Amino acid sequence: MKKKSSVFFRGKLIELRRGLKTLPDKRKVYMEEVSHPGASLTVPVKDGKIIFIRQYRAVVDEYIWELPAGILSPGERPVECAVRELEEETGYSSLSVVKLGAIYTSPGFCDEKINVFLAVCGERGPVKRDEHEMITVRKFSPDQVRKMLKNGRITDSKTISALAMAGVLRTISCRS
Repeated sequence: MKKKSSVFFRGKLIELRRGLKTLPDKRKVYMEEVSHPGASLTVPVKDGKIIFIRQYRAVVDEYIWELPAGILSPGERPVECAVRELEEETGYSSLSVVKLGAIYTSPGFCDEKINVFLAVCGERGPVKRDEHEMITVRKFSPDQVRKMLKNGRITDSKTISALAMAGVLRTISCRS
């Protein structure tokens, strides 16, 4: 799809664009979109448990359980971002990191792509959080995570997607 959109807002994190785009079948359509630099997320595992953060998210005015994630810095490789964010937000180092894949968060209006990694964690050291971050770190067993999902305690879509990619949500039941 060819872009003929123009930026009408440029912020610290995102750009807002609007304009005509040419679809693969040559039709032109008006689009509004959010341009995002991309991010990385880690499913961190230590001693058979998954390391979560409980973070205050001002946009939704709630504390939510999520997996450590962060925005790519200019020129930073996704795996470097994943390791950096894991250490900054949780204090845990990574012994090994494997890419599970990537997700688009809301491709109907946003180009944000989150790279998803699985990390086996080593020891916990000091955290280096951003000044606006309000985070608590806690480990949960896979069974506890599945119960939290079932009870609506995990609502973050990137976290739910990453847990599915890591195989944590293995058992599903479809009933008519």
